[in-house]
Amino acid sequence: MTHPEDREQQASISRLLLDYLNAPIAEGCHLRGVLPAPGAVRIAIHAGRDDEVGVTFLYEIPYDAVAPAYIPGILRTTLAGTQLYSSDDIGKTMGMTLIRLNPEDITPAPEPEEGQALSVLRALSDPGDDENPFLIGFLMRGDSRLRLYVQHPGGDGIIGVDIHLADMLTALIASLPSLVREEERHQPGTDDPHCDLLVDLTGW
Repeated sequence: MTHPEDREQQASISRLLLDYLNAPIAEGCHLRGVLPAPGAVRIAIHAGRDDEVGVTFLYEIPYDAVAPAYIPGILRTTLAGTQLYSSDDIGKTMGMTLIRLNPEDITPAPEPEEGQALSVLRALSDPGDDENPFLIGFLMRGDSRLRLYVQHPGGDGIIGVDIHLADMLTALIASLPSLVREEERHQPGTDDPHCDLLVDLTGW
């Protein structure tokens, strides 16, 4: 693999899939590796309780067929039910069954709530600067709601910010620092002893 675009895609997919090392990507299916291939990425998935029971499959996805962000959803769809493959799409390598996927024929399954929360928290977890607040905590509240605990650099008070994960947009993440400063959005944090003020952005 020498093409710079291939290297960038491979690195992006590898970073994206690191989160799935600690939890199943689908029921009974665990990530075992992300391997480079010419013009494609190969993702090793072990189906079974542990390494001694079950089998590992290698799913190949061409770089030019799908953006990296859709790959977890494509894998969840593929792993959730019975799939039919032509003999041309199946092979063997390194003792694993290789399956070449055609992503254009697969509707990505939606990201589970925990995955949505992780994406938001990663986007907000860099230390703040003079303008932006620090993310200092969070609480999953059910019904796709997430409370973020933020504090402005140099500030004394902690602000609890409620967001709705299903509606979470990049624009809201980018706007969060200015939205939490708008005093008309502030409410007393009377139902939560962990914050001084609450800001409800669930309807943003």
